Amino acid sequence: MSLRIGDKAPDFQAQTTQGPISFHEWLGNSYGILFSHPKDFTPVCTTELGYLAKLQPEFEKRNTKVIGLSVDPVGDHQRWLSDIKDATGGEVKYPLIGDHDLKVAKLYDMLPADSGETSQGRTAATNHTVRTVYLIGPDKLIKAILVYPMTSGRNFDEVLRLLDSIQLTATYKVATPVNWKHGEDVIIVTSVTDAEAKEKYPEGWKTVKPYLRVVPQPGSR
Repeated sequence: MSLRIGDKAPDFQAQTTQGPISFHEWLGNSYGILFSHPKDFTPVCTTELGYLAKLQPEFEKRNTKVIGLSVDPVGDHQRWLSDIKDATGGEVKYPLIGDHDLKVAKLYDMLPADSGETSQGRTAATNHTVRTVYLIGPDKLIKAILVYPMTSGRNFDEVLRLLDSIQLTATYKVATPVNWKHGEDVIIVTSVTDAEAKEKYPEGWKTVKPYLRVVPQPGSR
């Protein structure tokens, strides 16, 4: 199964560092960041988990839950947490899913179906495709997918920026331009006519091209 933006995020039951969960029930009415890594006790992922631990309060402000996944047992995750704190200063308070039987990685199309049924004997190299970030909405639909190679650390500031854009454009009929950050001008989508735009934005907008109308971010004042 190949997952795409707009698909329903597959539900699953799993053990985590904070106990058993049913994924959709755990998400509830929140947005979710599901991010995966190929193996515990790996250098790049250690830096990522520590940084995301420090950034977690920003996601919580945005009604967004964070959860990690690794193709390793929960016991290994628990031992790894102290390393992460020692190396980065970040104390991981979000759950980490144990996926020792590879079920979730396969369910989310990060490993092929013929990858076997155990993480035992597998290395970070054989799991290199398990380096994905899924942004999931309260409706349980996938809003964005980011895939990284094993040697490149993820930019979670960018994930936060992308989340801001997704939440804004889910509420207003706008789009965000290149390199947009929260509070900056946005674009009125082309499906909104000028007559409709006058009602929504009585103070007007800047017309760069007939199809490119720029307006201050709604709700930012």
